Amino acid sequence: MLKDTILKLFESRKAHLDERINRDYVKNGIATIPCYVSDYHDVISSYTVRGCESLSSEFCDYLQSTAEMMPPECPLVLNIIGDSLSQDEKKVMDTTIKDGLAYNLGMVEKEEKRHTKTFLLMLIGLIILFIILINTRTLEDEPRELIFILFYFIGDTLCDYIFLTGYDLRRDRRLAGRLASIKVIFTDSYEAPNYTESDVSQLYSEIEKDVNNTLYEEDEEQ
Repeated sequence: MLKDTILKLFESRKAHLDERINRDYVKNGIATIPCYVSDYHDVISSYTVRGCESLSSEFCDYLQSTAEMMPPECPLVLNIIGDSLSQDEKKVMDTTIKDGLAYNLGMVEKEEKRHTKTFLLMLIGLIILFIILINTRTLEDEPRELIFILFYFIGDTLCDYIFLTGYDLRRDRRLAGRLASIKVIFTDSYEAPNYTESDVSQLYSEIEKDVNNTLYEEDEEQ
């Protein structure tokens, strides 16, 4: 009896995730991710060489997992906290973070394009199979059943693309875009953020400018 009671208690337990996120991270519509570092290599991989730096995997995991919790409409600010960093190290970290997150966005875009091509090919295949089924009603049972099974398989996969995979891709695309637009600041010690309306307007303006610049560069390449 006690086991059933405690199991029901566990099942009925509720989390207040949104409340905690708004309390700890979001201020005035901006989500700040605090990141304490004791050393330069907490952010920059110790395997990389000067001039060809990349982010450490642990730092990327922390940034990704924390950003995923934030409301999708909130711009991100990364507050790197540490008093042992030189100005040169801060500059390298800032550049590497932005380049690394832009690279991840590019990889997500490639995956998105690959899935879009696959979706279109499968859609064309589904239409062709449907036309064949409509116009071959007198076909023998076995070949027709084989075509019907293929039609069902492609249709089921397309539904998965639309309602599951497609949703995940759009979510990953938005998150990668937010991370690629992140603003990096450095502080010696942690202080709770207090953004004014002017700070919010400036951040939105900077994000809009960055997005427009990347769109313009993409148009020039095409």
